Amino acid sequence: MNPRLRRLESDYAELRARFDGDPNITITPVGTHPPERYQIIYRVPSLRLDHANQVQRTQQTTVTLTLPMAYPREKPHAETLDPIFHPNFGAYVCIADFWAPGQSLGDVVVSIGDMLQYRKYNIRSPLNAVAAEWANTHALDLPLGQIEVGGMSAPISVAVRRSND
Repeated sequence: MNPRLRRLESDYAELRARFDGDPNITITPVGTHPPERYQIIYRVPSLRLDHANQVQRTQQTTVTLTLPMAYPREKPHAETLDPIFHPNFGAYVCIADFWAPGQSLGDVVVSIGDMLQYRKYNIRSPLNAVAAEWANTHALDLPLGQIEVGGMSAPISVAVRRSND
């Protein structure tokens, strides 16, 4: 197995171990195995603009995370199905100004969850200048939530086999 496929397998195993059973996040692999694409449903507070361009709170966001052919040398690509009002969300999610191949995919998933809740944002290098200004003027109202995605372990069941010797 080549190094990229080993990394994809390792990432998949990490995501399963870290997030399976967490009520605040659902990660679904899309396509072939090992997965190069994931659909992630976050159940954390985030913001959107309504039809009148008013900031509205929402409790669920779907993100698509794609691992490009040059991954892990190239960073994952993340985008949301619905536009999110956040300084670092635009046509895509700015997950890292500086990417290192040793970064964990699970840490990227956690980081996006923190970003959705405004626990993490960068107004100095925004994709959305309006959201950056909003965050700057509403800093005392942030973060929106304190939900730790990936902070829970899935229940583990152990089966013990007894020998008939």
